[in-house]
Amino acid sequence: MKEQKKTRILAVGDLHGDQSLVKRLAKRAKDENVDLVILAGDLTMFEHSTKNLIGPFIKENKEVLIIPGNHESMSTIRNLTEIYPKTKHLHGYSVRKNGIGIFGAGYDSTVGPFAIEDEEIFNLLKKGNDKIKDLKKRIMVTHSPPEGSIAEFSGVEGSKAIKRAVKEFKPDILISAHVHEAGGLQEKIGKTTVLHVARKPTIFEI
Repeated sequence: MKEQKKTRILAVGDLHGDQSLVKRLAKRAKDENVDLVILAGDLTMFEHSTKNLIGPFIKENKEVLIIPGNHESMSTIRNLTEIYPKTKHLHGYSVRKNGIGIFGAGYDSTVGPFAIEDEEIFNLLKKGNDKIKDLKKRIMVTHSPPEGSIAEFSGVEGSKAIKRAVKEFKPDILISAHVHEAGGLQEKIGKTTVLHVARKPTIFEI
């Protein structure tokens, strides 16, 4: 049986409206032949502007998956998916690509004007996972880190719901953002590799 080609992914979060950062990331996605870009929430700074946050990636012909952070509403995220082709959101949903299932949930349960209950975060993750649980390779995308993760060194508490989802759904990879100081850190929770991206992009293959 022919082995399936690996998918190359650029993951980042907490753009906070930084158009120059997006421009650099889009160039890197092109230069490093990335197949998919995942933006793990807080695309904006309290929704001040969404200008040039998705367009540069689309210009380089990249698929983009997004979730809301604690800085933007779900309506803003939906608008971006309607405006830009090849852009989808994962908030309670999932996507299949090259034999990989990618699902997620945004927001945070403690801070920001768009905070939601922790239990709702779990239910959204379950809804997304249920659609792709038949796949051998799965990626979970959240804005907040899980409770007990190394990101808590910052003083920011992780999410109990996300920790529960990691234990129950056992994704191969969890991508989370929110805690800027944790950007670039990695750890293992059970068999799940946790990539704390924040504003420091991570490129990986799966």
